[in-house]
Amino acid sequence: MKHRHLGKSGLKISEIAYGNWLTHGSQVENDAATACVHAALDAGVTTFDTADTYANTVAESVLGDALRGQRRESLEIFTKVYWPTGPMGPNDVGLSRKHVMESINASLTRLGTDYVDLYQAHRWDYETPIEETMQAFADIVRQGKALYIGVSEWTADQLRTGHALAQELGIHLISNQPQYSMLWRVIEEEVVPTSAELGLSQIVWSPVAQGVLSGKYKPGQERPAGSRATDTKGGARMIERFMRDDVLEAVQGLEPIAAELDLSMAQLAVAWVLQNDNVAAAIIGASRPEQVRENVAATGVTIPAELLDRIDQVLAGVVVRDPALTKESSPPQHPVF
Repeated sequence: MKHRHLGKSGLKISEIAYGNWLTHGSQVENDAATACVHAALDAGVTTFDTADTYANTVAESVLGDALRGQRRESLEIFTKVYWPTGPMGPNDVGLSRKHVMESINASLTRLGTDYVDLYQAHRWDYETPIEETMQAFADIVRQGKALYIGVSEWTADQLRTGHALAQELGIHLISNQPQYSMLWRVIEEEVVPTSAELGLSQIVWSPVAQGVLSGKYKPGQERPAGSRATDTKGGARMIERFMRDDVLEAVQGLEPIAAELDLSMAQLAVAWVLQNDNVAAAIIGASRPEQVRENVAATGVTIPAELLDRIDQVLAGVVVRDPALTKESSPPQHPVF
């Protein structure tokens, strides 16, 4: 397993990170979730990403249980705060000082640890002054409950604002966690250059486009039983934008490229995001240990420039690039579920 620095910090993380969004506490039973975590550990993964909102806090507990007994200093554990949790009352959401301070304590309890390596603002909060949020983060760092601060799906301008405040407060804002894949490249025009300038890395989610880039979904065919596209707990809704026949047809054109590199299509997808120098890690999820073992094989892979060009040609016309879509990922008002 290769490791990369996270931003300009001294922290190194495994370039394949294990995440439990849409799986632990939801799609898979706890025993299967633990088996996946242990498969990741066996493969050399040291970085684990979760969030308090995943399965309404249950995913953190499942991850904490799965990591119990491991040497804490050998792990990098990340979690997040913003989306509604618990009974989802008016203060159970957002980045107010109240919600942030209460959420870090609850997350640490569920994870069974005294600190997280990275605490992330899961979206930009339009209802809370950013100064209030960053001061709360700074206090959490000074209390030793988080070592570094990150964000998720922030625009380039939001990253500049947050980074400047972090510097004033003497804390390290070192990462952004966006969606990024061969099909979804909205961060490339603005977010990546700004992050590189400021010294932030990307920890990218959905590098396989919720499974679409694995090639298992065929144009004009029924969606495989048990796949994310048939999951009524949220997976089907998230994957829907990629399930058009023109997208699925283009994805099938990647198969010869993957074969040329002796990779599966999922491995090709994960390796592709890691070719971006600003990407520190690709987050993979799994419902079965064999999926973990397959995806971690993408570590250390170099895709030649001519094949990167061929990938662009194959997917021309179906790639989403509009940088304005990053801003749309943060609700203008606190969501109520």
